[in-house]
Amino acid sequence: MTSQNDAPHADSAAAATAVGASAADAASDAADATASDAASPVHPNFGRITTSGRGDAELSVALQKVLDGAWADTRADTRAAMTRDMVNPLGLTMEEQRAHTLTQLQRLAESGMPRLGFREEDGGTGDTGAALTSFELLGHLDLSVMVKAGVQWGLFGGAIANLGDAETRKKYLPSVMSLDLLGCFAMTEIGQGSDVQNLETTATFDADTGEFVVNTPTPSAEKAYIGNAARDGRLAAVFAQLITVENGEELRHGVHCLLVPIRDDAGDVMPGVTITDHGHKGGLLGVDNGRIRFDEVRVPRAALLNRFGSVDEQGRYSSPIDSVGARFFTMLGTLIRGRVSVGAASGASARTALALAVRYSLIRRQFDHPETGKGIPLLEYREHQRRLMPLVARAYAYACAQNAIVAELAEFEKNPDAFDEVRRREMETHAAGIKATVTSFANDTITEARLACGGAGYMAENLLTEMRKDCDVFSTFEGDNVVLTQLVGKELMSAYAAEFGDMDQRETVAFAFNTVADVVQEKARTSTLWQKLVDAVTDREHTDILDRGNQLELLVDREEHLLETVARRLRKAQGQDGSAAFKVFNSAQDHLLQAGRAHMDSWVFSRFAEAVDACEDPEAKEVLGMLCDLYVLDIVDRDKGWFLEHNRLTTERTKAATAAYNRLCTKLAGRARTLVDAFAVPEFVFEVPMLNGGGVDSITDPTDA
Repeated sequence: MTSQNDAPHADSAAAATAVGASAADAASDAADATASDAASPVHPNFGRITTSGRGDAELSVALQKVLDGAWADTRADTRAAMTRDMVNPLGLTMEEQRAHTLTQLQRLAESGMPRLGFREEDGGTGDTGAALTSFELLGHLDLSVMVKAGVQWGLFGGAIANLGDAETRKKYLPSVMSLDLLGCFAMTEIGQGSDVQNLETTATFDADTGEFVVNTPTPSAEKAYIGNAARDGRLAAVFAQLITVENGEELRHGVHCLLVPIRDDAGDVMPGVTITDHGHKGGLLGVDNGRIRFDEVRVPRAALLNRFGSVDEQGRYSSPIDSVGARFFTMLGTLIRGRVSVGAASGASARTALALAVRYSLIRRQFDHPETGKGIPLLEYREHQRRLMPLVARAYAYACAQNAIVAELAEFEKNPDAFDEVRRREMETHAAGIKATVTSFANDTITEARLACGGAGYMAENLLTEMRKDCDVFSTFEGDNVVLTQLVGKELMSAYAAEFGDMDQRETVAFAFNTVADVVQEKARTSTLWQKLVDAVTDREHTDILDRGNQLELLVDREEHLLETVARRLRKAQGQDGSAAFKVFNSAQDHLLQAGRAHMDSWVFSRFAEAVDACEDPEAKEVLGMLCDLYVLDIVDRDKGWFLEHNRLTTERTKAATAAYNRLCTKLAGRARTLVDAFAVPEFVFEVPMLNGGGVDSITDPTDA
């Protein structure tokens, strides 16, 4: 499948030296390319990368098959339904943007796409994987539409579907799916943020009237940043501290969810409800975020979504889960679909940005080639290769990991009884971790893509600045990334113990030093690929850094060491009071976050390696293998200080890793267009001035002079 338009060319060492490589590197790179490309013509206007800006269509399709995963048909159908007018529009006022976004939402509702995410008995199709995949692809076009859709069908609809009884679901979900009833997910408070367990909003049951009284007791209890609140929402899923009164004593039962009307059918705000429009934000202008305050608002007893806690007519509370903490975390665990969706859509947005930047780098020239006197395409320069190609490798890795967590969540929702407590907590942990990992990556990548496109990237018409603004908040909502990464670390520290949800800092400290290393090894070995890869490593000290088994052990060993070190630091607080224990825990937070990130690095690598191993196309498998290598080398490059400090790699091996890193960047740059074409971003997205206007090459035939 190798194309002369797309593969690296075996030109002279002098040409490579001109774009920043050493003569030795150039000779090595030229030798690497010679075997497969000796017969390929060298275009006089280019050095080593491309002659036309086109990719290898056959190879791109094979790579796309891997990225599309189990729901390839859903992706194909969704792409076929996408049109140019769905791309985030420019130059609209905030109200015009909101109206446009709502119109697109109505279009989605009419297509039947929202039904994918709801159970058959509730009027849906029960295909969670297809639902998540469809909404992921909205990230290619307009993140405002994706977020508003996520609020309506993922969060608001998901709360009713996962926390409500059959009668409640029957009453509301058809209207939610059809968009006849727009709603809000009112969890976040202005004063609490990520500390959801300690929300201040109250819902007190009045046994005399059979009603809950929903109240905002303090200014800090006001619900904030709530999507659909400012303009369109009529019903809110409100999270509040549930209170009953028995024998004159208030009993608190923790956070529960109730359905509270905030507007009537005419769109007027309900009595006792105050809504404030957030107005202009840093991005996502199509989403009408607002603040909501409740002043003794009464709702019937049936307003309580009672899957995990109910109140009878006499005001007596009951729950299938005794522990307040366990009940809270179990309830939140049913709502993880939102985290998975946010990570997936941000990943799609990052891939779009990379595709734009790579295409631009192939046709935009800067400075003349010393042999030809012609301008050199940006991707000829080693530093441009280093800034883009590792991001492409990570995009592939995260896409494969995202496919894995979607498949697991889909399996869980079809057959929850197949998941014991440990497996369920693992899934929730990885859902949190992949959200934090991919949204951070997306923000970094979109920014780097913008910078890589220079002044053109700064023009709104070329989409990157708009994507950057819209994607920014993805690192904050559905769980702040720092908090989620810490959650990953905590779960590892507790050996994935289910009871961890009830632990405070002091209890965490007491549990921390239990079998940490064994846990890491045990979890890593659950991969069917583990033994196959590790068995191939005979001499770790001298095994090539590109050996897959060595790579796996390197990443898992780092994770294990970091967790052991955290455990030793936390052990100092054993037996101390709460204040002292917190100080120790707080001082180790940076280390805990490092451990969480290290775990996600190794988990993502395992999912990527599995995808590579399962690929049936030989050429695609080879290219995916190079991308997997670059993913690992990028981790080593970014964290080489740790590997050196802890004697995991020698100076000589890190130097060798850097050299391999550079060679891979150049090799993969030769296939850059093919690699990003496999992202299957709709072609109309690339109808932007920087790819078609002055200052860039037109797409030419490779035989053109």
